[in-house]
Amino acid sequence: MDESLLVLVAGAVLMLGAAVPTVLARRRRERDAHAARATARDYGLHEPVSLHPVVDPGRCIGSGTCIDVCPENVLGMIDGQAVAIAPARCVGHGLCERACPMEAITLVFGTSTRGIELPRIRENFETNVPGVFIIGELGGMGLVRNAFEQGRQCIAGIAKDRARADGDVLDVAVVGCGPAGLSAALHLQQAGLRFVVIEKEPDVGGAVRHYPRRKLVMTHTLDIPGHGRIREREVSKERLIEIWSDVVQQARLPIVTGTLVERVERDGGAFRVTTTDGVHRARRVILAIGRRGVPRKLGVPGEEGDNVYYGLAEPESFAGRRVLVVGGGDSSVEAALMLANEPDTTVHLSYRRAQLARIKPANLDRFLDAVRTGRITPLWSSELRKITTHTVRYTDEAGTHTLPNDDVFVFIGGELPSKFLQETGVAMDTKFGEP
Repeated sequence: MDESLLVLVAGAVLMLGAAVPTVLARRRRERDAHAARATARDYGLHEPVSLHPVVDPGRCIGSGTCIDVCPENVLGMIDGQAVAIAPARCVGHGLCERACPMEAITLVFGTSTRGIELPRIRENFETNVPGVFIIGELGGMGLVRNAFEQGRQCIAGIAKDRARADGDVLDVAVVGCGPAGLSAALHLQQAGLRFVVIEKEPDVGGAVRHYPRRKLVMTHTLDIPGHGRIREREVSKERLIEIWSDVVQQARLPIVTGTLVERVERDGGAFRVTTTDGVHRARRVILAIGRRGVPRKLGVPGEEGDNVYYGLAEPESFAGRRVLVVGGGDSSVEAALMLANEPDTTVHLSYRRAQLARIKPANLDRFLDAVRTGRITPLWSSELRKITTHTVRYTDEAGTHTLPNDDVFVFIGGELPSKFLQETGVAMDTKFGEP
């Protein structure tokens, strides 16, 4: 064999040696993606519930950068291209969309068969009503970091208008003091604008205050204007509320708590914001009130009783009680698990389906373990029919049953504040797989 042929053969061997690990790694990655997609179907995570990525197969080159940057494991590599294997896990931070070198990923709301109702919002977060803005969960972005970023971007746009309010008219009225409202307030203060924040709850925090105790609400660092960076990688509900309270106290933000906004209406060149405690006038209004508005009710006799709750703040208060949790999502499962950890507490969970769907795998594993050990008793395919002081009546495939019970916890979602938005003039659109 002559020298040139030997060189060619050696080069081919080297190339083959370098290529084999790459090919094996790609095959392993695809096997993992197929397994993860099957698991997602088992857990009900294959049907998106809000914002999620859609990959254009005509543009995707299979670089895998989108998969590498997604901490929620939403995407996987199948047949050499990125695919959304567990879209229900998506929290909407958009890292995959920004990382794609071919711009092959689009974040969309809803699917072709399952629509999601959202307010009509422009890129600057202004609605079809000039001067009324929507940020945070109500606009489809529930992640704490996203809400803070939307607050920053919204105020940056408003601050570009050099005109300022006069007299008793404020520059901005912010409705809601969850993460989006708090971010708006801090950036308004930095911009030197006159504003007020109106929160219906007794304290700041919004919907986060109603989460179960010790629930992780943030898994990334966060920059807070005037306060610095939260460097903790895992932040619980209690820790985040503590941080927010410190921020509000240090910044001396003008926040009115325990006050419900009843109406927002045009009043000359400003808006008249009518609350249960009085009236504020402002050139602009920012709605950061969340999507749920008020908890969804069961509509059964006895639901108005003092033993019916729509959140769980102090599970130890129910030690030794007989409790029923209604719902099949993460909130209901987490509440049932916390109640089951209290001594001598009897816990039943009622769900209208035959199994749990669209919950986090870790929650499902913990729930199934609690069922196996007898700490939680599931009532599958059941519907609650009546609540009394010491019993509940429910139906399932076997008929009607009466169960001794002291307290009922209802976690079946919330009602979109459609009436309030309609009265404000905000238009709503139903998204079917659209950005």
